[in-house]
Amino acid sequence: PTCYPHQVSLSLSSCHSFNRRTLLERAEKFISDIYFTDCNLRGRLYGDSCPLESLACFLTPKRITFSEASKQIFDPCKVGDTFGPTWWTCWFKATLKIPESWRGKEVHLLWESDGEAMVWRDEQPVQGLTKEGEKTSYILSECLQDEEPHSLTLYVEMACNGLFGAGQGSQIAAPDPNRKFSVQRAELVVFNRDVRELLTDFEMLVDIVKELGEEEQRGYQALFTVNEMVNLCDPSDPSSFAKVHSLAGTFFNQRNGESQHTVHAMGHCHIDSAWLWPYEETIRKCGRSWVTVIRLMEKNPEFVFTCSQAQQFQWVKSWYPGLFSSIQHYVKKGQFIPVGGTWVEMDGNLPSGESMVRQFLEGQRFFNKEFGRYCKEFWLPDTFGYSAQLPQIMQGCGISNFLTQKLSWNLINTFPHNTFFWEGLDGSTVLTHFPPGNSYEMKGKVEDLVKTLKNNKDKGRANHSAALFGFGDGGGGPTQLMLDRLRLVQDTNGLPKVQMSTPDELFTRLQADSALLCTWAGELFLELHNGTYTTQAQIKRGNRQCETLLHDIEIASSLALYRNNTFPYPAEKLQELWRLLLLNQFHDVIPGSCIEMVVEDALKYYEGEFLQLLALVAKGSSVAVFNSLPWERLEVVQIQEGAEKSGLGLLGIQYLYCSPHTINFISDGVSHHCVDFRESISDGCLGNQFVMFDDVPLYWDAWDVMDYHLQTRFQPLLSNPVHVVSSGGLRGSVSFTLRISDKSTITQEIIMDAMCPYIKFSTEVQWAESHKFLKVEFPVRVRSPNATYEIQFGHLQRPTHRNTSWDWARFEVWGHKWADLSEHNFGVSLLNDCKYGYSVHKNTMTLSLLRAPKAPDATADMGIHHFTYAIMPHTRSFQEASVIQCAYNLNFPLRLIQCSPDTMPWSAFSVTSQAVILETIKQAEDRGGVLVVRLYESHGSSVTATLRTTLPVREAWVCDLLEKQDPNRPVQVTSEGITLDFKPFQIVSLLLIM
Repeated sequence: PTCYPHQVSLSLSSCHSFNRRTLLERAEKFISDIYFTDCNLRGRLYGDSCPLESLACFLTPKRITFSEASKQIFDPCKVGDTFGPTWWTCWFKATLKIPESWRGKEVHLLWESDGEAMVWRDEQPVQGLTKEGEKTSYILSECLQDEEPHSLTLYVEMACNGLFGAGQGSQIAAPDPNRKFSVQRAELVVFNRDVRELLTDFEMLVDIVKELGEEEQRGYQALFTVNEMVNLCDPSDPSSFAKVHSLAGTFFNQRNGESQHTVHAMGHCHIDSAWLWPYEETIRKCGRSWVTVIRLMEKNPEFVFTCSQAQQFQWVKSWYPGLFSSIQHYVKKGQFIPVGGTWVEMDGNLPSGESMVRQFLEGQRFFNKEFGRYCKEFWLPDTFGYSAQLPQIMQGCGISNFLTQKLSWNLINTFPHNTFFWEGLDGSTVLTHFPPGNSYEMKGKVEDLVKTLKNNKDKGRANHSAALFGFGDGGGGPTQLMLDRLRLVQDTNGLPKVQMSTPDELFTRLQADSALLCTWAGELFLELHNGTYTTQAQIKRGNRQCETLLHDIEIASSLALYRNNTFPYPAEKLQELWRLLLLNQFHDVIPGSCIEMVVEDALKYYEGEFLQLLALVAKGSSVAVFNSLPWERLEVVQIQEGAEKSGLGLLGIQYLYCSPHTINFISDGVSHHCVDFRESISDGCLGNQFVMFDDVPLYWDAWDVMDYHLQTRFQPLLSNPVHVVSSGGLRGSVSFTLRISDKSTITQEIIMDAMCPYIKFSTEVQWAESHKFLKVEFPVRVRSPNATYEIQFGHLQRPTHRNTSWDWARFEVWGHKWADLSEHNFGVSLLNDCKYGYSVHKNTMTLSLLRAPKAPDATADMGIHHFTYAIMPHTRSFQEASVIQCAYNLNFPLRLIQCSPDTMPWSAFSVTSQAVILETIKQAEDRGGVLVVRLYESHGSSVTATLRTTLPVREAWVCDLLEKQDPNRPVQVTSEGITLDFKPFQIVSLLLIM
């Protein structure tokens, strides 16, 4: 027959032979949107159609409010017209008139455009429209009644960018700035809901046949069922649908046994706060995605949606207050679930320990204020590795569960678990789940469920898994079709059980059955995206500098508060600046894997933040000249009592340090040798050796540096002779210039200061390369199987050999202010003020300096760069040699301003143990007259230390990282100070009540 034998039913019980391939393909063609749409079921999805009464538009380069847009002059336009360029916005005014003859039918506005769109009705956003996200219609009426309006005006806000920006040639390429966007369809249609339901039946059965394969009996049952459904279904006769649907229901209602795996389905919409689009576009992505979620919740009371990132909620609250009120309503109902507890889904490697604490502090406080709840789970599915201190930080913020999936991207080794306990640097553990489907944007398909079941690496230990469904990265979120799919197979023999669930329900079940779970100790290292430790060096420098400045201002303001009780602690301004810093720590911004517009925004935020912070100091109302090295002893040199005083002087805080031994350095001009009672550089080798590599990854340009780049090493040559800059007194220094290529140069001053135990290399690079990687090497006379790297609130070791594939995968690693290679009684440390990429192989210590990727930012890292690193040979261990403190010294410079010269010096804080770092001093949130001080054990030892202060402390209490006072843990304050016991790498926070 030409089409399908609708008139003849072939009974399943007949003895006709069959071919699996032809029956399967027959069913696929019956629901195809490409083949045979004139006579198959898909072709009947829409009934009658009707053009719009009128369509008009106006273009604007800005993202404006509805109120402003609705006042503009709209010019007539038509379907097929183009609009742009990229990043502009086109507002449409659509006048509709629904035919009277459509009474009793479901009526949709069908809108297809290659730009993301939002429908506005009665001055409120009502529906996101994204062709790439399978959302191309807005429901005007589910069953048109006479009393419903048949004539109305809608507005459609269309962004001149797609779901993933506007990459030129590929998704991650730099955006095409001149791209045009069009509307392909804009009309009223009758939507046949019964056809949609039947299509879902067919689709799910076809997928069961394909996913279960030829070895499973259940797959053949699905094949015979779907074939008989084709026989029974006449697309032109809706009266045939009920029998077909009943046949499908018989199959789907055959239940599982009690032991079947349970999939906890959760709607999700991962929205990158910036990536291939700027921050401002993310605000609209949130609006488009979340208003669609609300529409789904209105029709599906069982639907649960998980949503992270307090920053995005804050944006929606500001831009879409009506939508935010609806979100609050559904949070109370338990359907819209805030998760994660952080301000943004930050990078898991590069932010400082205090920044990570503030991510949770700002996030959790926001969620509690706006929704009356704290998050119980950390939610970070798409970042590029996870610090070994995260479990302790999570636990300190009231979080004991963790969900991610990114380690499924490992390039070399397969991570061995999906559900396990993760043990951090200090021994803290959190229950951790990697959804076995290896995705945070499933579609509710059979493939997703089968993959979740088969990929579970903890079979027998864990019988529950998460499945996150909804379009993600660029937003979009779940669709009604996804919900229909999952509802259809919630308990169908041959597939795992499916239940709509919350993260709390999932982790409660996992915890109840956790007796057999394994434990993974240490960092969760992603074996991919190693280039993000170096890409976009200016962003990384801005991050380090602003972290330092915020730290300094909080200390200065806290001390000024107790020298002058009229001083207004700048809490609101500091929160604003912290939130900007935290925003830039999003996992596609600080790693540098974003487009040029995002880089420009980030650098603008850093510059503005830097200037505002310096302005806080310059007011004279806080301590102004200080070296805020967070350890051992805090000395205030002078305090200005008020901003009204005039005069010149020095004002400051200084951490005093006396080295237990003096280390002398000599240099032959280019720092070929370092001497600390013994030669530090390997025989026949040069220290401070700049090296270049070809840097062409397989695909992810800004993200990846591949292992094979190490085979392309070459050395630039000295182009200008070394000359002496300073030869006497307290500082000696020389400088030189290297020409890297005909486009790039390095100018460096090598500095030796009196009584300073390290040599500094103050460096300027004019960088104009393409797919090159610049590093600096120090081949040292040290032999050790492991090197040590600073991380948040501590340090860890990684191998210097490549014995196993796990070792080899760490050919490029991350660290913070220092790395150390030591043998017994001697070692060499490499310090820096804004770098994060390292490699220590055998005895060669390498610091990664600059990359030159071309996507998604074609201009990444081009220009002038300034940075400083230092080399520090030492006797004994790096702990005893004060390497940690010296790295702080390099990163926390003295800051000088003019002030009154008449105040006497005074000592504010000191700590009796060199192992304990006094990291943070700030005013407690919402509690005037109370300070928070945060300390951590930095050596990896158990130690007792006393915190001494001259401030008038009346009470002291242990608190968590959210600054909640522990009523069971008062701390005794004596004339000697506050004595505390620390375990290795333990973080301790105190509330000091004056």
